[in-house]
Order: sequence, then structure tokens, then C-alpha cells
Amino acid sequence: MNVKPLGNRVLVRTIEEEERRTPGGIVLPESVKEEKAVRGEVVALGTAEKFDVKEGDKVLISAYAGTEIRIGEAKHLLVKTTDVLGIIEE
Repeated sequence: MNVKPLGNRVLVRTIEEEERRTPGGIVLPESVKEEKAVRGEVVALGTAEKFDVKEGDKVLISAYAGTEIRIGEAKHLLVKTTDVLGIIEE
């Protein structure tokens, strides 16, 4: 399945976070983890004329932004460009 975002939206493949552990080595369950920005990689751009991101950029997205979809086995988010908080430079 291919998805082409419309307007000022981008399709982002989410990057799963590592397991969270306390300093003592205890693994925290999903329900205890704090909500924070989601990391992802831009897969496709919408039909708007100008974007601040490009395909392949690693980005941070607001915690509750966008619509989650599955393409194959991977989780993706379809978000507006205003929900992209920043580009991760490594």
C-alpha cells in the first residue's frame, strides 16, 4: 500500500523507543512511561508547495499529533507540518 499525503501533511515512519529502565535496572511498563515527543523519519511529503523538512529527515513530532496508520508491519503517522517540532541532526 502506498500513501501520498495531501496539502501540508507529511507521512512519518515512527522510530520505536528503547525499553525504559530505572537506574537500578527495573524495566518500566508501557503504562508508566511518560508521554513525550515521538521520533520518526519522513517518508513522503504532501502536495503543498513548500516544506521545512525533506524525505529522509529524522524528526520530533508532538506526542498526540496525527493519525496512526500501518503500512506493512511498520507504524506510520500522518501529521500536519505544524506538528513537526524539529529535525534531529546526528
